[in-house]
Amino acid sequence: MNRILLLGLALAPVALFASSEGAVETDIVQRTVNFIIFAGILWYLLADKIKAYFAERSLSIQAELDKVQDTLKASEDKVNEAKKQLEDASKIAAEIVENAKADIDSVKEKVSLAVTADINNLEKNLEEMIKVETSKAKREVVAEVLEELLKSDNIKLSQDELVNIVLKKVA
Repeated sequence: MNRILLLGLALAPVALFASSEGAVETDIVQRTVNFIIFAGILWYLLADKIKAYFAERSLSIQAELDKVQDTLKASEDKVNEAKKQLEDASKIAAEIVENAKADIDSVKEKVSLAVTADINNLEKNLEEMIKVETSKAKREVVAEVLEELLKSDNIKLSQDELVNIVLKKVA
């Protein structure tokens, strides 16, 4: 109300001196007073409604701001949770890699042991085959020599001597 009164007082001298001719009388003073009264009445009638509107608008803006802040907080929580899950996943991935390396080392060791065992078995089998083949070769040579000796007329052996020779070879 004070503002309107001050505005009216400030405009009154302007209205008085606004006329270009000093002798012409106008109703500017009455109009100014009527305007001030009209503004005062409007202010009296609408001030509570205007204040209520702006207070309600402030509250709705505040509610929307709170809602946005809640959404922002929820988003930040989700981001933090996603970061935590990412860290957990990277830890699990590192553990999987470590386990895979350990498994690879153990598999290499097992394969190495199996190959070494196979090589040893093959060497033993080779040695046994060499012994068997050597004994076969000896038997064949002995059989050939005996056949030649028996077929030749130069050496005469009796049945007893021949049996003794065979028994010595077999033993």
